Amino acid sequence: MFRVLVFSTRPYDRHFLEAANAEAGYRLHFLEPALRPDTAPLAAGYPAVCCFVDDELSAPVLTALHEGGTRLVLLRATGFNNVDLAAAHRLGLTVMRVSHYSPEAVAEFAVGLLLTLNRRIHRAYNRVREGNFLLDNLLGMDLHGKTVGIIGTGQIGRAFARIMAGFGCRLLAHDPVADPECAALGVRYTDLTTLLQSADVVSLHTPLTPETHHLIDADTLALMKPGALLINTSRGALIDTAALIEALKQHRIGAVALDVYEEESHLFFQNLSDQIITDDVFARLLSFPNVLVTGHQAFFTQEALTAIAETTIANIGDFIAERPSANRLDPQRVQPSGVPPASE
Repeated sequence: MFRVLVFSTRPYDRHFLEAANAEAGYRLHFLEPALRPDTAPLAAGYPAVCCFVDDELSAPVLTALHEGGTRLVLLRATGFNNVDLAAAHRLGLTVMRVSHYSPEAVAEFAVGLLLTLNRRIHRAYNRVREGNFLLDNLLGMDLHGKTVGIIGTGQIGRAFARIMAGFGCRLLAHDPVADPECAALGVRYTDLTTLLQSADVVSLHTPLTPETHHLIDADTLALMKPGALLINTSRGALIDTAALIEALKQHRIGAVALDVYEEESHLFFQNLSDQIITDDVFARLLSFPNVLVTGHQAFFTQEALTAIAETTIANIGDFIAERPSANRLDPQRVQPSGVPPASE
């Protein structure tokens, strides 16, 4: 029976993967540790490994997997910026991802962050629990009529646009390819500079590629409308965190909500409540009253986890049967931007 070693396993991963695997009956073995150079030898003898967004799939790790007999790498995610695809191809490893699951899950969470940030709901909640019912410093703004800038209009950006159109917002977008559904909603595509200068809210929905790494840096932050809200539910390294901190200190940004962080791999998806967090940059972010951080949970719905698990199990079947699959990542198919056709 085909054996798969699952890294970075949380209880919910096991629950949904086992449910999806009930009919196929593959032998799934679960490990809590992440895939790293020191844990890669644990996969020896497994033809497949299953990984998450913060697992390391660098050339040395992929080489160790290959030497141990692994031939298939399954990603429980859409993004693949943690994978050295060229090394995988050179080694003859097949890499398969979940090309889509529930764009609404992430888009709805982004809207939730926006509403919480704008109306200070998280701060009001804590106040009331302490018996403080004052409204001072909880003043927000109507979203109706405001300009929302959407960077990236793939499946998630499109879902976000649909929701914000319902709020009566003016929608701007920046993407190399205009989406017809977004255009039908009244989204106006423009260059990045115009979007940043015009938007009251900027939400990031683009994959992380060499071209989008630190897309939001000191220069682009300086272009943003004073007091604008910035939302990131995509990938942490889209934002230069050091530059963001400087912009916050200079009151260039109204408020920021982050579900991702560029150095999150040593923090997120684990309980560090009884430890001292030694990441000074992250600690500085948390010190701002106008910054809201969550632990990469935008994808975390029953529907999304079901789809991720079912697609992962289906990917195993396609690999074994040697069937063509749109979920297979092939360096020859990846466009210069780093995004394969029909992605995101």
